[in-house]
Amino acid sequence: MMSLGRSVVVRLLCLGTVLWAAAAPAADGPDDYAVRAPLALSGQGPWYRLTLPFGARLAARHADLRDLRVFDAQGQAVPYALREATAPATRSQQEIGAKLFPLRGPAGETTTSGALRVLRNSEGTIVEVPAAPAGSGEPVLRGWLLDLGAGKDRPRRLTLSWGEADEGFQRFAIDTSDDLNDWRPLGSGQIARFSFNGEHIDQPEVELPDAPARYLRLQWLSPQQAPELRTARLDGTRSQGGGATLSWSGPLSGRVGKDGEYLYRLPLALPLTAMRVSLDQPNTVAPVTVSGRLNDHAPWQWLMAGVLTRVPAGKEEIRLEEIVLPGQKVNELKLAPDQRGAGLGAQAPAVRVALPAMELVFLARGTPPYRLALGKANAQSAALPLTTLVPGYDDARLAAMGSAKADLAPADAARQTASATAVAAGGDWRRWALWGLLLAGVGLLAAMAASLVRRSRREE
Repeated sequence: MMSLGRSVVVRLLCLGTVLWAAAAPAADGPDDYAVRAPLALSGQGPWYRLTLPFGARLAARHADLRDLRVFDAQGQAVPYALREATAPATRSQQEIGAKLFPLRGPAGETTTSGALRVLRNSEGTIVEVPAAPAGSGEPVLRGWLLDLGAGKDRPRRLTLSWGEADEGFQRFAIDTSDDLNDWRPLGSGQIARFSFNGEHIDQPEVELPDAPARYLRLQWLSPQQAPELRTARLDGTRSQGGGATLSWSGPLSGRVGKDGEYLYRLPLALPLTAMRVSLDQPNTVAPVTVSGRLNDHAPWQWLMAGVLTRVPAGKEEIRLEEIVLPGQKVNELKLAPDQRGAGLGAQAPAVRVALPAMELVFLARGTPPYRLALGKANAQSAALPLTTLVPGYDDARLAAMGSAKADLAPADAARQTASATAVAAGGDWRRWALWGLLLAGVGLLAAMAASLVRRSRREE
């Protein structure tokens, strides 16, 4: 009896193990994804970069690209990271304009910090530096305040000019600030002028550290000898670019709704940041509003208003066809022209939409060729932080990486959505079948256990 019981228990455990193994999800593979595209590599690996085309965003089932994978030729996933694509920053040498304001204070003080009062407009530009309040003695010139404007300027050299009568060495402390409240020291500077027996020595330049600055403050260390400056010129570098780049879709067709509105649908909700309307008819001026919603049951939300224009200007045309959007996730757009401008025609104009471009960085592990895969409804993100994927990551290493290109032809969004839905449905069918098998196995285990109990009672 004991031997029989042990045999039955062993069989039950084996059957349970088989059933649980059958019910466990299979390893992730390329066939689980609706859209797959080969990757062409060039340059130096083992890391490669790919700016995802807009078609890849439409092929995904999730706006955050959690269902993106890269597989090698054997169907094994390779590690990857995602980052927002940015344009390379450039620096140009140029003269930086600066406004010059005198700083005066009581003769007994050593700095202007406590007495500095500045009037600014809403953009932060200095309008006036009021005179210091009356105190003991006549206010003396303690220094100068320079407003460099709101650009991304990095002053490198300061050149001053002052009255010919002021000779000798003139030393001053240099500070910088972004808000006129918190000041950071940049060291000190010295200018000099000497003349004797018909000879002249002038040293009007001061080298500055490479640091961005909105305001500069020059405080003379000996204000009794401070010269009256005439001009201040700054030479430096201006940073341009480096911002996020946009990924644009191909032309999207729409349909005409009620009251002359035009409706456009995307396969999934995306955080759109721009919309470009194709104006086919010349001599068009059309005020429009753009609204969006997440699905058919959600209310429309106002996004932006603008004026679309296509009018002649001599031998050229003025074309204003782009509208900036706030980056709110929408699945459907509504373009509503003001009918006082006669609308945009009986047919819905083609539009293109944009969102911040995303860049894929992956480690070429395993066997090439590699494939990009997208379109799995129940996928979870497998992306690593870029600093984990690329030890010692910096912009220089990023620029030296090889490049990849996805052979993803612009496909019809409806076909991509249908394919992804079919893959999801197939996964659901397999999952329910496995759960059915598991439940049947549990029932069989219960029946075998009951049979064992009845047999043992009869033998007693």
